[in-house]
Amino acid sequence: MTKTSVPITVFARTTSSPAHTYQVIVPIDLAQVFKPWGPFPGVAEVRDQTGTWNRPGTSRQTWFTDGSKADERLTEIAEGHGFAYELSGFTNVLAKLVSGVRGEWSFLPAGTGTSIRWTYDFRPLPGRRWIVAGPFKPLWARYMRAALTRMVTVVQKTPGGIMEE
Repeated sequence: MTKTSVPITVFARTTSSPAHTYQVIVPIDLAQVFKPWGPFPGVAEVRDQTGTWNRPGTSRQTWFTDGSKADERLTEIAEGHGFAYELSGFTNVLAKLVSGVRGEWSFLPAGTGTSIRWTYDFRPLPGRRWIVAGPFKPLWARYMRAALTRMVTVVQKTPGGIMEE
């Protein structure tokens, strides 16, 4: 994160192990968990993936429900513990606000479950930081929390996950 970037972080807990949580979230179907919310589109599909989404350098295009897209590139993998990726090439309103985004995930033991930490670190274009750090930030945080809540549900319903009674 740079001094001018705008990090937005959300947290969640699962009753599943860090290894299981990681194994479900890394390759998760983005269209299943990123639904339209407020001013933001959902994910419609992923296209042109260059390999399995578990090796640094793998890339893909994420297409949104409004017809826009973004390019993603996996940059880091810490097997069972976390991963990071870069988003760029936005064709929606984000193209006018940011040069790119770095996404980072970590999965840490929390009792018998997992604490998930997910950060989007936005790199605002010159003169746009006030928008990203101001009115945009709380809206995007809500969008992230909604997607993360759906992901936790998928993790706990996937064989190996532990549902609470």
